Amino acid sequence: MNLCDREALRALLGRHGFHFSKSMGQNFLIDPAVPAEIAAASQADRSCGVLEIGPGVGCLTAELAERAGRVVSIELDKKLLPVLAETLEPFENVEIVPGDALKLDLQALAAEKFPGLRPLVCANLPYNITTPVLTKLVEATCFASVTVLLQKEVAQRLAARQGSSGGGSFTLWLQYHMETEVLFDVPAEKFFPAPKVDSAVLRCVRRERPAVEVEDEAFFFRCVRGAFLLRRKTLVNSLSAALPEWGKERIQSAMEGCGLSPTVRGEKLTLEDFARLAAALRN
Repeated sequence: MNLCDREALRALLGRHGFHFSKSMGQNFLIDPAVPAEIAAASQADRSCGVLEIGPGVGCLTAELAERAGRVVSIELDKKLLPVLAETLEPFENVEIVPGDALKLDLQALAAEKFPGLRPLVCANLPYNITTPVLTKLVEATCFASVTVLLQKEVAQRLAARQGSSGGGSFTLWLQYHMETEVLFDVPAEKFFPAPKVDSAVLRCVRRERPAVEVEDEAFFFRCVRGAFLLRRKTLVNSLSAALPEWGKERIQSAMEGCGLSPTVRGEKLTLEDFARLAAALRN
């Protein structure tokens, strides 16, 4: 069965009485070249165990199963479980885990399901849970890489150059832990039903060590988040609001010591800039 054929897909879903859920962000790929390209981009091979979140009807799952040693897919929608049981029946190395990825212990799941394999993530993520899922995947430090299909605008923001207006505090948090790159775009018409925006594939590869060395990681990220608290304001004003106990004069002095202009905005700083500033504030 061609799981990306629109009419075959309609027949499959109709046979199981399935109806799309807007709240779950369900948009299924209808171009077979796309899941094949995403699976290839994950660089999965037989030495890898791949975690997938939201398999849909299994078109990407099947492509991953052809490459990886084992594939475990987490599906929240119970109505899709009988669909997946049919579509993935030929693949002995695939397991569907019913549940909510945001509530599961993903590190423990990977340890249980992928003994002796290198854990990776590859998924077509629902738009509405992108940030919390990525956060959870990065915090589960076992995954060597995360290759995901996201809303194009979000993918571009997460791979934005540091010090540019394209990123935000989550961009810097992600790039502190991972190397990020947008690989290719996927137009809206490649999905059924078609979303209102285009998508893109983002690949994140875990760094051997964080991008910068910091003494106090919690305080470092407090500074990063604080810099974007009042994004349209200058860095000194935004940090003064976020770190009231430090005081504006102390923040200005630390900025001067780091060679930062008093009129600079937080979005213009790189991770290295924030590392120097956080150290200056602590000292």
